[in-house]
This record gives sequence, structure tokens and C-alpha cells, in this order.
Amino acid sequence: MTISPPEELSGWQTWGAEEPFEDMAGPFFFRKTADGYVSAFKVERKHLNGGGAMHGGMLMTFADYSLFTIAYDELQNGGVTIALNGEFTAAGPASGIIYASGEVVRETGSMVFVRGVITPDDPNADTVLLNFSGIVRKLKKRD
Repeated sequence: MTISPPEELSGWQTWGAEEPFEDMAGPFFFRKTADGYVSAFKVERKHLNGGGAMHGGMLMTFADYSLFTIAYDELQNGGVTIALNGEFTAAGPASGIIYASGEVVRETGSMVFVRGVITPDDPNADTVLLNFSGIVRKLKKRD
């Protein structure tokens, strides 16, 4: 099943394979930029809490997805999250596009250390909704 991005994210891509949880939670999209990989999703009602703001669990789910897009080049055989930390710094909006960007801090033979930020409406926005960091264990190439 191929999921098409919303008009605002035309040209962005998914992993290319069915991702049942991510597709249900998001769907999420990513693209490569001059500064690295950026992830995004369009806010829908299902992403909100009872107070009408972005649900914190949604932002953490998106942060987990974004670990893998930020470290896309380092994870050619895939990986699994072994740590994810986050600090909420602002309430998320009830509409618009949410972005995540960041950097690989360190790569070892078996792990990739990543940090990033989630922002509303622009990957370079001044408002940060969530600071996050995590460690992804690389999967070994299958024969």
C-alpha cells in the first residue's frame, strides 16, 4: 500500500514499504535536504489530546521515527531503537505541518547516536516543541 503525502509535502517520501504502526500514527514522510534528512507529518484530529493540542505521545512517536530518518545513511540495513529521550518545550498546534530535523552525533560499529528537534510549520522554526535524543542499534546485514 502506497501512501501519498498531503499537498503541502508533495515530493516527500515514505520508507517505501508498509509500516503499519507509523502509517496509522502518521503517516510520516521524509526528504533529504542540503542540511541532512528532515521528517514531517500533517496534523490531523487524531494527533490531538483532549485539550486540543498535539498529544505528547504523538510527538514522541514522531521523534522515534525521526531517529531513523536523521540517521538514514548510517542505517542501510535497518535498526532498532534502544533509547529515546525527550523534553517538551511548547504545546503543539492543532493544525499545520510538524517537522523534525537533527544530526548524527556519533556512530560506532553497532550504534548510532542522534539528537534533534521537532518544530511547527518550518524545519528551521524558532519554536521548538520537543528536543529529543536517542540511540539506534544497527541491524546486521542479512545474507
